[in-house]
Parts: sequence; C-alpha cells; structure tokens
Amino acid sequence: MRVHHLNTGTMCPIGRRLVNGTGSIFQRARMVCHCLLVETNDGLALVDTGIGLDDIANPPRLGPKWVRQTTPRLDPAETAVRQVEALGYSRADVRHLLLTHLDRDHAGGIPDFPNAKVHVHRREYDMAVTGRTPAPKGRYITDQWKHGPQWAFYDEGGEDWFGFKGVRALGDREPDILMIPLPGHTLGHCGIAVRSGDKWLLHAGDAYFFHSQMQASPRMPLVLGMFQRRGDMDRAMRIENQERLRTLKANHGDAVTIFNSHDPVDYENCRCGQHQRTQAA
Repeated sequence: MRVHHLNTGTMCPIGRRLVNGTGSIFQRARMVCHCLLVETNDGLALVDTGIGLDDIANPPRLGPKWVRQTTPRLDPAETAVRQVEALGYSRADVRHLLLTHLDRDHAGGIPDFPNAKVHVHRREYDMAVTGRTPAPKGRYITDQWKHGPQWAFYDEGGEDWFGFKGVRALGDREPDILMIPLPGHTLGHCGIAVRSGDKWLLHAGDAYFFHSQMQASPRMPLVLGMFQRRGDMDRAMRIENQERLRTLKANHGDAVTIFNSHDPVDYENCRCGQHQRTQAA
C-alpha cells in the first residue's frame, strides 16, 4: 500500500522556542497539518484533510482568535486537493476521508472532496455535527460540512491491534486501515493505523503534540503544552492514552511508527523515511 505524507497547512505562531523547543522566542514557530494520502483497494483515502480552499477564501470562518494565534500561511498550494492534483490524480479519485476528529485544522478540506465518504467516530459526529452531545462554544466550524457529505460512523470495540482496539475503516476489502479510538483531545478522537510495507504507521492526530512526549521521560515546550491543555475535552483520558502510546512505542517501535498532526519533527522524519523507501524500491 503506497502512502504519501502531506503537509496540508502550515501555521506560524510567534515564540518558536516555546512551541518548537528550538530557536528564539521572537522567531515564528512552524507547525504542520500532517495528512496521509493512501492508495487503497477502493480508491484513494485521505487521513485528515487539513485547511481547505474555502477556509483560505474566507479566513474569518476559521475564527479570528484562532487565525491570530496560529497565523496560518493559507497557501492554496498546500491544500490536500491541490497536492492530490499535483500527484496526477483528480479530486474524484479520493473516495474516503478518514478523520482523526473534526477540529477546523483537520476537517477543512472536506468540501474539496464532495463525493468522498467521511469516516469519523460516532461520538465525534454526535458532538460536532448533530449537537446531540453539546460541544464547547466555537469548537467546530460547521460550515466545513454544510454541503451534507456521506458519513460513516465507528464505535468502540473491534479487533486487537498491539493492545488497542481497531475497527477496519474500509471493511474487509482493506484490512490494513484501522480506526483506533484515542479519546481525550475530543471525545471521539481516533488514531488511524495504516500498514505500509512490513510496518504500520499510526497517525495519532492530536493525541499528543510534541515528539518528545513519546519519550520515557516526556518533555513539552511551555506554550505548546498550554495549547494542548486548552484543547482537552477529557484531560485524564488524553493523559492515559498518551501513556499507552509511549508504551506502544517502547514495546513495538520496530513495527509501528507513531506520529502526530502538528509536529514538524514527526512530519520531516516520516518524509525522510518515505524518501528512503522510494530510493530502495
């Protein structure tokens, strides 16, 4: 299964040392929206969609405070749809959008693929879309799915995957893509596991924010840590799942590569690994 690592939205908040852990506090930091484009047995699948064309055309809909704090680059060339096209595909080739959750910087590209099925955890859908479970005010940008996409829902349970429970997102025809519930950041937050060659990739979404959080003695830059805590819907569950991810890396790091959505170090490491595998092939 071929997997492409994409950055579908660069964010440049002030205070690089306090966000990236390097450089000066007066420099702009760099955060990414790390997405995957996966060639499956049922067309292309995107894992998260980043910032979309409609967001770039109308930045205020992302929320003035969010735009002011994160300072997104808002470059159309970075959107998932433009990168899919640059790889020689059309937007219609993307059949599935597998979302870790529905926050604005993960779901913005949904309307750029209007015919794709949108896969989310049912608890995420109930909070973000139907409001059956009340969401924090301003948490979700409902315009990102106002076109009425086709949804597919996932619950708890499923098959064992390195001690986690995973559900086959595309059914038995594609057994190597699993939705892995990792609640905490949001109540319906999931990781997406994809087998690539002889290893697994685990897109952990916003289950953690900084690469050193996966070390035995976790470290976290001050401002990034504040941002992570502010985004928690269930802090105890987020902390528990981070510990489970650390255990997964310690015990099965040779079989599973774990990365998050926004850390440029995770992103560049994955891109480097992808380049090396391409050269070897």
